[in-house]
Amino acid sequence: MSGKRWVGHAAVVALAIGLTGCGGGGGVSSTPAPAPAPTPTPTPVPTPTPTPTPTPTNFDTAEYRRSDGPSLHGAITAWQAGANGAGTTIAIVDSGINTANTEFAGRVSSASRDVAGSRGLVNADDDHGTQVALTAAAARNNSGIVGIAWNATVQMLRADTPGSCTGSDGCSFSDENIAAGIDAAVSAGARVINLSLGGDPANATLRAAVGRAASAGVVVIVSAGNEGDSTDPAIDPTNPDPFAVSVLQAGSSNVIVVGSVNSSGLASDFSNKAGASAASVLMAQGEEICCVYEGSTIKTTTNAQGTFVTLVNGTSFAAPQVSGAVALLAQAFPNLTGPQIVDLLLRTARDAGATGTDAIYGRGILDIARAFSPQGSTGLAGTSVPISLDGLAGTSSGAMGDALTGASLGTVMLDGYQRAYKLNLAAGLRVGQSRLPLHEALAGGGRPVAMDASGFALAFTVDRRFGAVPLRLAPGEGQQARVLASSVVTRIDRSLDLALGWKVSAESLTARLQKRWEPQFLVAGMAGGVFTRPETGMAARYRLGRMGLTVSAERGVLVRRDPLRERREDRMTQFGLALDGGRGGAFDWRLGLNLMREERTVLGARLADALGGGGATTATVSPGLGWRFGKGWALGATGSLGFTRIDSGAVATSGSRLVSSSWSVDLSREGVVADGDRLAFRLSQPLRVERGGLDFNLPVAWDYATQTATFARVPLSLAPKGRELDAELAWATALWDGDASASVFLRKEPGHFAGAADDSGFAVRWSRGF
Repeated sequence: MSGKRWVGHAAVVALAIGLTGCGGGGGVSSTPAPAPAPTPTPTPVPTPTPTPTPTPTNFDTAEYRRSDGPSLHGAITAWQAGANGAGTTIAIVDSGINTANTEFAGRVSSASRDVAGSRGLVNADDDHGTQVALTAAAARNNSGIVGIAWNATVQMLRADTPGSCTGSDGCSFSDENIAAGIDAAVSAGARVINLSLGGDPANATLRAAVGRAASAGVVVIVSAGNEGDSTDPAIDPTNPDPFAVSVLQAGSSNVIVVGSVNSSGLASDFSNKAGASAASVLMAQGEEICCVYEGSTIKTTTNAQGTFVTLVNGTSFAAPQVSGAVALLAQAFPNLTGPQIVDLLLRTARDAGATGTDAIYGRGILDIARAFSPQGSTGLAGTSVPISLDGLAGTSSGAMGDALTGASLGTVMLDGYQRAYKLNLAAGLRVGQSRLPLHEALAGGGRPVAMDASGFALAFTVDRRFGAVPLRLAPGEGQQARVLASSVVTRIDRSLDLALGWKVSAESLTARLQKRWEPQFLVAGMAGGVFTRPETGMAARYRLGRMGLTVSAERGVLVRRDPLRERREDRMTQFGLALDGGRGGAFDWRLGLNLMREERTVLGARLADALGGGGATTATVSPGLGWRFGKGWALGATGSLGFTRIDSGAVATSGSRLVSSSWSVDLSREGVVADGDRLAFRLSQPLRVERGGLDFNLPVAWDYATQTATFARVPLSLAPKGRELDAELAWATALWDGDASASVFLRKEPGHFAGAADDSGFAVRWSRGF
């Protein structure tokens, strides 16, 4: 027999008087019933994937608030994810357990036994083992306290030396009996062994048993010791107890040494410090732990000062907090090995004391919530597709309106420990910022300049606000102007006209060649496609009698009003073919066909590569009609119908399609108030996705046994619920050697957002060129 391991448990002498404790164990003290603990903040999604999905439960109960440890260590996060220890066994090598206590009803393992004799599990002389088990696994039954792993199975291996618990020094344990308990736990399939013991270094027999447990993948939790405030020169309070150090050396990466903190996360005075073992030390609440039981209820004592409960102190009760956390992780993530669980708990500890690993707190304070959150690299289960949890998955465009509001795209991802989590990919998609058409129309500082000669026309727009005036001016440099856009139209021969543009769209060039002059509106736009910033464009129109055939091309950039964090140029190229006729008569018509290729966007929406960020191809048919009648009256209508094929991505399928539309109807009259003025009304619908969306082949389940994912088709509609309709009445005339205009407008469900407040207003503008 080697040195003894004491977990002495002194009797209560008087209320509110501290009682001395034991080596690796702890003492007890009496105090008024503790106040409720603060409610923890649950960790946000993603969440582990329990089977079956748990029913939402309110865990913030009076029982929870009476308990010390679950709140400080964030156990509710694990409970909400469905982890409670069910199906896992916590082995406790200690002084026995009160099997009649209903906190353990139906959960004391049949493999529990007295490894030091034949006395049974109940110890009438000492309840240290019962107290340790309560901290780790007291039932959630709306009575007393609740343990960290409240549905775990408890395997008690009673190992106290017969007759040793009756003395004032408490129970003692031989190395051989402790070793027998460890071997019994391994044989019974326990996932974690709790050693709330302390004393001399383990002998060869015990070290070998710890080694066998580690080889079997079992996690060993050992208390750091209660000599932190000792002045005995033979004791080193700056390092864990010699027993704990020897267990760590024997079990290495399967062992965690646990010190004690109070409810505020400050190191307990009595707790041994991390010292040279800091890399393997974790702190947990072991100070003022509620509560000593009497039978199946919390023991209370009443006197003239009030009613008191008895709390316990010691690293003996910090250790089972960590043992309970091990059980929760083992249940929720059955793929985790013992060393992985140890590494996870140490890696996710909440930093305390000096930054990083330090000689007092070791790795930090047990943080179950963080341990349950994804760690390391993350990716879709069963694929090589990486997933960033702190980045955007995409931004919708104006044509999609409120389509992403409340959208769900459920899938399963794995973290660096190959743990499965439920994830809503749609949560990373953002609704694009709605356009502000009035602001955009009035904010421009451009001034058009045009020159026209026989067979040749030049037009450009300049910004007079651009540039700084030099300190020394050469003649003619008094003003600076930047060319915003320019175009040139020339006649090649009697049948062919050519237009070239810089910062001018192919649609505008085509309209110039077709000599279309629609009324000007500030807000209500014509039927058209996505918002682009053209860079270069060209159009060529060939006359065929009273008809014309126009071929056009454009290269530009998609306008992104709410881009992804990673800014890129989202380029597009489009080609068009338009047929028009009836020009100069009462009726005119046109029919356009357009093919647009977006390199990294979908109708202006920016998506991550995995979600279809490779781009899209859209074919659009655009009819238009015009009728001139009466004295200066004109009626016009245009429309567009687009068909989009979205590129397949890593998980986006090739079957993703969109159908979109836009339209406008105009009624105008010239010479209403004076010669040359025009009054016009327009009703229009901006580009809107009518149906369709993205189809994904996503992992929706993960089998830990086979390490394989189950895939299913998961659609994401990009059609909004709202439909924007714009109405505008505009008047324009020449006034005071300049141009004057006035508009009043109304936008219903602006941005295609259902139920959005109306956007209405008016604008009056006068401008004059110099």
